[in-house]
Amino acid sequence: MAVINRVAEFEPEIRGWRRHLHTIPELDFDLFETADFVAGRLREIGVDALHAGIAKTGMVALIHGRAPGPTVGLRADMDALPISEAPDRPWKSQRPGRMHACGHDGHTAILLGAARYLAESRNFAGTVALIFQPSEEMSGGARVMVEEGVLDRFDVDRVFALHNEPNRPLGEIGLRAGAFLAAVDDFTLTLTGRGGHAAAPHLCTDPIPALLQIGQGLLAIPAREVDPLARAVVSLTVLAAGEAENVIPETARLGGTVRTLDEAVRRQVARSIERLVAATARAYDVAAELDYRIGYPVLVNEPGETAFCAAVAAEVVGPGRVVAERPPEMGSEDFAYMLNARPGAYVLLGTGPGAGLHRPDFDYNDEATPIGVSYLVRLVERALPLA
Repeated sequence: MAVINRVAEFEPEIRGWRRHLHTIPELDFDLFETADFVAGRLREIGVDALHAGIAKTGMVALIHGRAPGPTVGLRADMDALPISEAPDRPWKSQRPGRMHACGHDGHTAILLGAARYLAESRNFAGTVALIFQPSEEMSGGARVMVEEGVLDRFDVDRVFALHNEPNRPLGEIGLRAGAFLAAVDDFTLTLTGRGGHAAAPHLCTDPIPALLQIGQGLLAIPAREVDPLARAVVSLTVLAAGEAENVIPETARLGGTVRTLDEAVRRQVARSIERLVAATARAYDVAAELDYRIGYPVLVNEPGETAFCAAVAAEVVGPGRVVAERPPEMGSEDFAYMLNARPGAYVLLGTGPGAGLHRPDFDYNDEATPIGVSYLVRLVERALPLA
C-alpha cells in the first residue's frame, strides 16, 4: 500500500487524537467538547479559515491550495451512540452509557490527519472544505447542514466521505455506482381496544390479535408485494402489550424499520403498511394510530465520481484491494443528503477483523487511519491538480 511517508510520520499523533475522542463520546448535536477538541487541532494545523456553529456543533475548515480553483468537500461525522462500552481499554469511554461504537472517532481523526497534510503541502489548485458533521446517528446532521446552506456558502462543487468497515480486509476500499446504501424509515403503531379480565374476552376488544395479524402481514410485504429483484426489508423491533397475565390490555404497540434501495419501492412499502394497518384494525374493531417517519434517503454514488474514487483508491491501496462493484447494503447513512445536493461518492474502508459496528465491544482499528488519510489526500490532489 502506498501510504504517504509524511502521513506515516505523524500517524502516532493522529492515533492519540482518535483515542482522546474515544474517551469523550457525545450524542446527536450536543458535541461541545468534541467540537472544541477538533477546532483546537484545526487551529494548530493552520487551516485558512474555521467556521463553527453550523448545525449547532458542526464546523467547516478551509484550506487553500497553491493556485485558485474549485472547492472539494470532505466530510467526517463526529457523534457517538447511546451504548455502554464493555471492554476496559486505556482509552475507554469516560461517559457512562455512551461510546464511539461506529468509528466516528476514527473518521474525525482521518479528516484531521488529512487536514494536517494538506495544510503543509498545499499541493493542489483550489480549496478543500473539511466538513465536520454532528448527528449522523440520530437526527440527520447532514440534512441540517445542507439546509443551512453549507455547500452553497462554501461553493462546494463535489463532496466525498468514507466509513470504516470491520471484518473486511485492512485497507480494502469498497464502493459502487448508483444506489449503495438504503433509505430508512421508522414506524410506531398503537392499537387501542377495550381492556378487561382475561377470563371474559367477549366483554373486551382485545388489541393483541390485531397486533399479531399486522405483524405477520408486515413481514410478508417484502416477500409478496415487492418485485423480487428489488430490495426491501421490514424489521419488527418493538412489541409491547400488557403487564399482567390475567388482564387484557387496553393498548398494544408495535414498532419497526423499513429499508429500501429505490424511492418508488419506498413509497410502495409505505402505502402497503398503511393499507394493512387500516384494514386489520377495521376487521378487529380497534383504533389504530400509525406514526410513519420518513428517514434518510437512498445513498446514491454518482457514476463518474465513483470511477474517479476507485482510481484514486487503486493508487493508495493497489488495484487488488479496490472492490468497485460492491453489492448494495441495507444500512443507511445521512451523507445521502449531501450526495443529493452535489456529485460525489462514498466509500467503505476495511479495517480488518474485530467486533462489528454498534456493538459494546467495538473499537476502531487505528491501523486503518494512515490508509484513510492517504486516500483523502490523493483524492484532493487528483480532483484539484496543479497545472
